[in-house]
Amino acid sequence: MACLPWTELAERLARLEGESAMRRCLSDYMEICDRLDETTDLAALGALFTENAIWEGRGSRYAKDFGRRHGRSEIVSWLASYCGTPPHFRSNAHFLASEAIAFLPEERAQGRWMMLQTPEFHDGQSFLMTACLTIDFAVEAGRWRMAHFRTTNLYARRVSHWNEAVDLPVPTKLQHPEVRT
Repeated sequence: MACLPWTELAERLARLEGESAMRRCLSDYMEICDRLDETTDLAALGALFTENAIWEGRGSRYAKDFGRRHGRSEIVSWLASYCGTPPHFRSNAHFLASEAIAFLPEERAQGRWMMLQTPEFHDGQSFLMTACLTIDFAVEAGRWRMAHFRTTNLYARRVSHWNEAVDLPVPTKLQHPEVRT
């Protein structure tokens, strides 16, 4: 196996670190969005976006429901509207899969994910929602941030509810006699 030149190794390392930073940025965004309430750190939320970022709902449903926001302050102000009393979400969870990240020139990249969201709203309604996320990232102030967030709804449907106060089934007998507690 041939040794790679230092410049190529440094380039590969920068890409791996960049991918990790982009994943963390999106993960931090989803974690904050799962817990939007009066305690939400809106500055931390805003720091995930570039100053001139765009947040955009696409497709007939999301374009109408979410619209398009321009600039970090407008995005944060809009997301802050979900933090009221009571907060918009009683519970919320985002699940991401099918990731693909491609690097572009000039410290830019584009990522694509499939997203499953399972919200329960303050009014008691619960939904199952799936969307395709396409997110452009850019390095701003030495950090990978979201520059253009696009979410396109694939489907959404009501479900009766997500959480019940039920006992979970667990074994009552020790299955492996050699294991002792």
